Amino acid sequence: MSDTPPDRLSNDPRSPFYDEAALSRGIGIRFKGVEKTNVEEYCVSEGWIRVAVGKTVDRRGHPLTMKVNGPVEPYFRTDAEA
Repeated sequence: MSDTPPDRLSNDPRSPFYDEAALSRGIGIRFKGVEKTNVEEYCVSEGWIRVAVGKTVDRRGHPLTMKVNGPVEPYFRTDAEA
């Protein structure tokens, strides 16, 4: 695997953009220069993240999300950051 994270990644196993190998390495997200920890999905080329809205869940038990536009900077976490 390369040292650059994928362009688009989701932590939902039902998504076609789910990649367990990349997620197991640990992905960090900087959005508009701020570290985000509640990101459910991101896309660098389109410039958006999908974040969980509090602890609210839908009727199937999945978190409700909101799409936010802006510059996205994904990176692989090191052992010291985890």
